[in-house]
Amino acid sequence: MRIISYPPRETWKEIVRRPQMDTSELAAVVSGVLQDVRENGDEAVKRYEERFDHVSLDRLDVTEEEIEDAWQQIDQDLKDAITMAHHNIHQFHSAQKFSGQPIETQPGVSCWQKSVAIERVGLYIPSGTAPLFSTVLMLATPAKIAGCKEIVLCTPPNREGKVHPAILVAARIAGVSKIFKAGGVQAIGAMAYGTESVPKVYKIFGPGNQFVMAAKQQVSLHDVAIDMPAGPSEVCVIADAKSNPTFVAADLLSQAEHGVDSQVLMISTDKQMIEAVNEELSRQLALLPRKEIAAKALANSIMVLVKDSDEAMALSNAYAPEHLIIATTDYEELAEKVVNAGSVFLGPYACESAGDYASGTNHTLPTHGYAMAYNGVNLDSYQRKITFQHLTEEGVRSIGHAVEVMAANEQLDAHKNAMTVRLREVKE
Repeated sequence: MRIISYPPRETWKEIVRRPQMDTSELAAVVSGVLQDVRENGDEAVKRYEERFDHVSLDRLDVTEEEIEDAWQQIDQDLKDAITMAHHNIHQFHSAQKFSGQPIETQPGVSCWQKSVAIERVGLYIPSGTAPLFSTVLMLATPAKIAGCKEIVLCTPPNREGKVHPAILVAARIAGVSKIFKAGGVQAIGAMAYGTESVPKVYKIFGPGNQFVMAAKQQVSLHDVAIDMPAGPSEVCVIADAKSNPTFVAADLLSQAEHGVDSQVLMISTDKQMIEAVNEELSRQLALLPRKEIAAKALANSIMVLVKDSDEAMALSNAYAPEHLIIATTDYEELAEKVVNAGSVFLGPYACESAGDYASGTNHTLPTHGYAMAYNGVNLDSYQRKITFQHLTEEGVRSIGHAVEVMAANEQLDAHKNAMTVRLREVKE
């Protein structure tokens, strides 16, 4: 990893800049596939499955028999781990339930909110270099708690036309309604527009490669909502002189192995710690099965030496990382200074992996600096808050004149009249 020592603040924008890709050609390809799926439904999805996933499918839906076979294939240890993770995710998201309380803003004027679930949601689960069954739990569990009536899941099959059994097991445990064998842009299109097999959903969730992300962004312009804009996964680790270099290096590598475009940033107040972590990175990297992927990610990553913890937190907030690990002795104090981050891990033992799998927090998080304006997936992501108000005669008298005055000054006479006719009645 490249080391930058005591960079002046005017150069920080270069440190926090993410790599930019020319997506113009990609966007055109994605648009073509989406249009094909919109016009030709299942036939187009199957055609693209054969082209991109190299599998010929007779049907897109996963049968109950396939799910039962998957249940028998998975060993009990993994089932127990998935069950524990689901329990923790359920506990954490259940605590986010909203209860709107009516408030009287003026005598006779009552206002309140009601939380209502999105009736049909779509989940996209990648299954390329690794089957992300943990993401099934992260997306389907809060959807079930929220009360979504239909939870539709799309995931690419293997060349035998099978979905990874761990994905099917996680889907059963989390309460997914329907599962389809479809990956990439064609899966996003199927959920956005609906096909003969795949229902049209109202909001799409889930990670994916640059093609999937481009597809989500395109369909969100006109056809369906999406969870959030996203890019390659990233982590920022803040370390001091007393941090554990073995832990820090392991955290950096756990992020780097996601993909060659993953982002890794270490900020430290101690030069010796940076040197120790660099040594640990070399040692641990050599032992990883995915070392080539991790090495490419690290080659594009940075270690920054700063003056003090205040500067470390300021740089972290400027970066707005998807994952932020504060591995310092004063992590409680620094936690209060976090302004921009997707998910924060405090102290030496809170590794990113805990949140990725089983602590209970959600791992579907904003990347590419979007943590400045977006939060990660939570219970509210699957719900809408509908606003209600009720006015009595007293309420009309309380706010009627103010409504008339404001409407008149906006030159909206029909608005004014709607209140005037009521005022006239309640005054008689």
